[in-house]
Amino acid sequence: MRLRTSLVTAAAIGTGLVAAHMVANTYRFTIERIRCRLPGLDTTVRIVLLCDLHYGPFIRRGSIAAWVDATLAERPDLVIVAGDLVDGWAGDDVEPLLSELARFRAPLGAFATWGNHDYIRFGDPSGFGQRLEQIGITVLENRGVLVRDDLFLAGLDDVGEGEPDLAAALAGRPPGAACLLVSHNPEALSSVPPDVELTLSGHTHGGQINVPGIGPLVKASDYTQRLLRGWSRQPALGYVSRGLGVSLAPLRLNCPAELTVLELTPARG
Repeated sequence: MRLRTSLVTAAAIGTGLVAAHMVANTYRFTIERIRCRLPGLDTTVRIVLLCDLHYGPFIRRGSIAAWVDATLAERPDLVIVAGDLVDGWAGDDVEPLLSELARFRAPLGAFATWGNHDYIRFGDPSGFGQRLEQIGITVLENRGVLVRDDLFLAGLDDVGEGEPDLAAALAGRPPGAACLLVSHNPEALSSVPPDVELTLSGHTHGGQINVPGIGPLVKASDYTQRLLRGWSRQPALGYVSRGLGVSLAPLRLNCPAELTVLELTPARG
């Protein structure tokens, strides 16, 4: 009887420790530094990519502030927020989120695209988009901008909840300039043409809860299951961030949150 009680107690303690570890991991993040040669670039560009903020019940102002502080410390040329700025299941006031994001500073600007949770939260996120524009963050919804003579930045509307138009997003790209596409959902990679040098995505959270021997407990789709995190070479070159926030539960396991610092260099030399 004592042995059984001891085993039950040990199991309960072990479960509690694992759960505490998973919760603690929600509020830790790593800085992933990646380099990539990009045809069309004349000089190096430094980018900070933030994905899946999910401001809401589990992610509050303190987390956003820490991510913005880390971004500013990197002194980026360009800041990109690739969708799911808010959590879809919360009706919280977004003023604290906007106050923190307003601190972004980058010579080439700060840009954002929509994710599925932005649509779930607002229905029509255009009003929220106007607020972002007021604080200096340009929303790229099926459009692109020439941020530098040698770099065209395009943003695609969310694949799941929005109305993505890849042709519109890429329209106006000048000949010879490198093209960087931002799509919250990596499913867009299946349609990206070969003349887009690099696509940046999030959405998957890297699996968020990855159990050894089992894998991720939550799968966005069969397609994104193959593109959970890191580099994708086929069907197009892309990088998928593990994201910063969480969805459904404040838990992460074997999948640390990620702030991505990209150093894109000319392909020649």
